Amino acid sequence: MADEEQTPAQEDSLFEAPPMGEQERMVEAILFASAEPVSVAELAARMPHGSDPAEALVHLRKRYEGRGVRVMKVGDAWAIRTAPDLGFLMHKETVETRKLSRAAIETLAIIAYHQPATRAEIEDIRGVSVSRGTIDQLLELEWIRFGRRRMTPGRPVTFVVTQAFLDHFGLESARDLPGLKELRAAGLLDNRPPPGAGLAGAEDEDEDLDEADGQPELFEE
Repeated sequence: MADEEQTPAQEDSLFEAPPMGEQERMVEAILFASAEPVSVAELAARMPHGSDPAEALVHLRKRYEGRGVRVMKVGDAWAIRTAPDLGFLMHKETVETRKLSRAAIETLAIIAYHQPATRAEIEDIRGVSVSRGTIDQLLELEWIRFGRRRMTPGRPVTFVVTQAFLDHFGLESARDLPGLKELRAAGLLDNRPPPGAGLAGAEDEDEDLDEADGQPELFEE
């Protein structure tokens, strides 16, 4: 009979989800064991049928407030990370120095603040050509990736920052990027003339030649 047929929702209700406290423990275990941020969809795929990882994350995040580690949203995923104010305690154990040329730092900053950005747009802002090596280095670090092509003549590819970039700098999204005052305080900006000043037509490779002399080691965590 028609009234005896079960809808998918009714079939789902036949499976009783674990108590929310148990779901919190499951989410906590998955995040703790994962080196990379985990999406809600991935959590749902690992947890018992009927679980609600999104709600479990809300409770878990609140439970970790004020603790030495916190449940943090990274892009569209979630991770357990050291509380920002205690990061200095991990310095010796987790320092990973990545030397970037001034050209790479400027290119990365432009992409982060203006994404999605094409190579032509990056060059227009910097005032000099962007070498293929600079883009390749940032792609290899997995701090930028290819975005959608512009619907303009030539269909140029765009670049955007990645979840790995956000995770490395403890950001929830690109909207959380620091302002100019914070960048200067961190030593990522200075009062030097803009790139290309007095060097019309200069290429990134020209900057890389003298990079070793006095180039600060940036992007440490």
